[in-house]
Amino acid sequence: MRADRLVATLLLMQTRGRVTAAELAAELEISVATARRDLEALSTAGVPVYPQPGRGGGWRLVGGARTDLSGLTAREAQALFLLAGPAAAAAPEVKSALRKLMGALPGTFRADASAAADAVLVDQAGWGERVKDRPPMVSLLRDAVIARRRVRFLYNGQERLADPWGLVDKDDVWYLVAGTAKGRRTFRVDRIAEAAATDEAADRPADLELAKVWEEVVEEIERRRSLLTADVVLGRRHFGVLRDRFGRHCELVADLPGDRVRARVAAPAPIMIAQELAGWGALVEVESPDSVKAELARLGSELLARYAPE
Repeated sequence: MRADRLVATLLLMQTRGRVTAAELAAELEISVATARRDLEALSTAGVPVYPQPGRGGGWRLVGGARTDLSGLTAREAQALFLLAGPAAAAAPEVKSALRKLMGALPGTFRADASAAADAVLVDQAGWGERVKDRPPMVSLLRDAVIARRRVRFLYNGQERLADPWGLVDKDDVWYLVAGTAKGRRTFRVDRIAEAAATDEAADRPADLELAKVWEEVVEEIERRRSLLTADVVLGRRHFGVLRDRFGRHCELVADLPGDRVRARVAAPAPIMIAQELAGWGALVEVESPDSVKAELARLGSELLARYAPE
């Protein structure tokens, strides 16, 4: 994940004062192109990192080598923690690095930096659906989370007023976790319209940890979605595609002879599993349950009746 490398890059630049893309690549065991992109990402995000061309050049922190990050401005600190925050939940090393960086910041910056680090969470396990383009609404909502401001928006045609707690990127689908008059709610960002931050201060639990709250949300949704499981057999090389289609609702059960595997998939109803598997044809064999087999047979009969040559 890129965020942990960005933190490591800053710490390395503090120690050495100047680094080249090649030196950074060797230190972090990445390609030179990746190292250069990371350095450019820091600079683009507003962190005071700049290149020095020519012999003896490289990349430096503005002001030269430092033993702490106290020279960062409030906007620069916020930019850094926005970049690093999403990785903290998944990588303990990044969480530790963020704590150290937080301690090096001036006290007046820590609240905004902490809010930025907690504003976004990345959950790479999908639910079988993907929205590749990042909704423009994400930036507005993220700013509202950091500024602790209530947001007013339309959701499925109804006006809502919510206290934004954080944003979650779940396999390219964005969600807003928020508090409302009826308790905690989760909103798909691509279904939010006409959003605007208000002047009202948002109510956010002092001990809230976005990662833990999201775990609770996922568990609730999983209970509603995973009402039926089916065991299927397929080639090992196709398992990754199956897992991408079913997301968290797909698990490897056993290795089988002939470079095949048994997998278990889940969905709320037999027809939903059958619809996903119908396009696989003979590549997938459904072992159980009979309800999914029956739906596949029905779908096959309908297709045969409509498209079979006379």
